[in-house]
Amino acid sequence: MTTTFDSPITVDRPDLFIAGEWVAPAGGATVDVIEAATETVLGTAASASSTDVDAAVAAARRALPGWRGRSAVDRAVALDRFASELRARAKTTAVLASRENGMPISLSIGANGYAPSMMVSYYAQLLRENAADDIRPSALGERTVVRHEPVGVVAAITPWNYPQSLAAMKIAPALAAGCTVVLKPSPETALDAYVFADAAVAAGLPAGVLNVLPGGRETGAYLVEHPGVDKVAFTGSTPAGRAIGEVCGRLLRPVTLELGGKSASIVTDDADLSLFAAGLAGVSLVNNGQTCHACTRILAPRSRYADVVEAVTDTVAALTIGDPLDKATQLGPLVTQAQRSRVLDYIDVGRAAGHRLTTGGAVPHGIDTGWYVAPTVFADVDNSARLAQEEVFGPVLTITPYTDDAEAIAIANDSPYGLGGTVWTSDEARGLAIADRIHTGTVGVNHYGLDLAAPFGGVKASGLGRELGPEGMAPYLQTKSIYF
Repeated sequence: MTTTFDSPITVDRPDLFIAGEWVAPAGGATVDVIEAATETVLGTAASASSTDVDAAVAAARRALPGWRGRSAVDRAVALDRFASELRARAKTTAVLASRENGMPISLSIGANGYAPSMMVSYYAQLLRENAADDIRPSALGERTVVRHEPVGVVAAITPWNYPQSLAAMKIAPALAAGCTVVLKPSPETALDAYVFADAAVAAGLPAGVLNVLPGGRETGAYLVEHPGVDKVAFTGSTPAGRAIGEVCGRLLRPVTLELGGKSASIVTDDADLSLFAAGLAGVSLVNNGQTCHACTRILAPRSRYADVVEAVTDTVAALTIGDPLDKATQLGPLVTQAQRSRVLDYIDVGRAAGHRLTTGGAVPHGIDTGWYVAPTVFADVDNSARLAQEEVFGPVLTITPYTDDAEAIAIANDSPYGLGGTVWTSDEARGLAIADRIHTGTVGVNHYGLDLAAPFGGVKASGLGRELGPEGMAPYLQTKSIYF
């Protein structure tokens, strides 16, 4: 296995970023970030306490009047500089994130490298396009000016699987809207979060507009209920999202929740199986299966069931497993030892239930270091089984037969989640008709890929609200009507 980019052996970030300054954590706590492929310490990051949260929220509140008071064009110019600084760091950021969480560099260079700068640039341009007042004629013969004002201080809490992209999905629209942000990244990927702070300093963002506080669950919980926070934006597990939603509901605090998924790929009887197989890794096993919208349930027509099982098995068995920094790698290690244990436990659940294992099912042979799991396929899985109903968050796929389109749609909808999904068919009109009937937030026809200009989010246990597109900035704004 070889590495593609040169990268530092260790990275230490002993301070927090509060009010535009590097500040030692009040309690002196730190966390070791472990490299997923080597199981060695990559670096040490500061870990915030409640005292640090108080300081960061206070800094964000102090910065709010000045930042929200800027014109849309002025904020857009500042965001352009921020985007430029993020772009300048893209390659090194991608390498760092891959070392933290095991994401293959071929994916990370976009998802963790260039995507954040693209999002910031997108919302800067959206600001310019929507700078004018919304003036509406009134039924009383007068007029009403509808203003869209920033909601205030935002608590952005992000996970480890796509650390840069998911943070940017919150930071970019929030700053564009005129809000200030306290970012609380996951401890597993605490180091790459500092790139946002570095870029903010280099871009000259005002002190306190963006604050970065790595920390654990207790830090996140304290931030969510902090009286100085006006809105919470969270990406993570459904159980954590429910807890955050309960707090925000009690406080009547706006919240956006992007949570788990158990999405289905419906392969129709007229599907091009070569096209489906070519897209399988990017749709169902992207980021080593550690993707909330991954289509880990494969629904296959009985008339072509054996062909689909063979196509899935052969494709998955041929995937290249290895060093996440090697461009040829398609699957890297999972993020932590605990995550690997969780996935292996689910594989044991599949075996115990009698599902037919067609490939994988263990740690890859010959790889002794790193938290790897061979991509695994279980066939003949009833949709009521645990393996089909619960989110594994790893490289484990199930294949379930169906008789007709109506049954396929019913099986796809028989899930507590509703985040993603795909339909594979040679008839685009048929694909659209099926997509319309799947109860989910996003669906792809013959592919799946997030669109920067279109909303992303889920229904049911997959969350509340939307990110990306113009809809992604709306949660950071509140409306005011001024009657004339």
